Amino acid sequence: MKKLLLPVIVLALMVSCKDTPKQQASQENDDHEVEYAFRDSTIYGFCGEGSAMNTLQIITDTGDTITVSVTKARERNKVLGGYAVGDEIAVLVNKDSTEASLVINKSVLHGDWTMPNPIDGSSETGIKILPGGLAESIDQSSIIYKSWRILNGLLQIQATREDGIDMEEYLMYNIIKLTNDSLVISDEDDTYEYTHPVYEEDLEDGVNYDPGDESDYKI
Repeated sequence: MKKLLLPVIVLALMVSCKDTPKQQASQENDDHEVEYAFRDSTIYGFCGEGSAMNTLQIITDTGDTITVSVTKARERNKVLGGYAVGDEIAVLVNKDSTEASLVINKSVLHGDWTMPNPIDGSSETGIKILPGGLAESIDQSSIIYKSWRILNGLLQIQATREDGIDMEEYLMYNIIKLTNDSLVISDEDDTYEYTHPVYEEDLEDGVNYDPGDESDYKI
């Protein structure tokens, strides 16, 4: 019996060593899949002076300058918020970086956005989208918004629920419409239509002045 002990141990080690590369490869594949799932293909930057009606010049956050066509994106109503020189822009482009499939004006996203309370409509509730990626709740009793960003063309909002658990969650929305006074987003279940609230300081002599349409000053 003692003579069989060594071969058994050697066989066990050989099996263990044989399986290890497969396990490592499996783990590496899983890691790559997770990394790919969260990889952001968005280009971030600012609208350059070389932009025109159907072309967008982007001064990227990495210091590069690229110019892309927005013709097809505009035809599909995927130039959200328009653009003007100096605006902060997020863009999805094709593999050659010559054509934009989606343009989001992050500068137009900034501000207070409210809608009638979905429970009874008696008050306004919403979100404050701030420069630099910060977010705040507006008259929300059950959810606290903390931050926001554009991720692969979607609006991602980090939030916590006031239910005693204080667990962070990430809410993902498609941006359906974005203008100077309208924001429409949707998730898998609902569509939310926001507008900018009118505060007392925005009123002068009881008159609410129209800030103008996006087309009045956007390229």
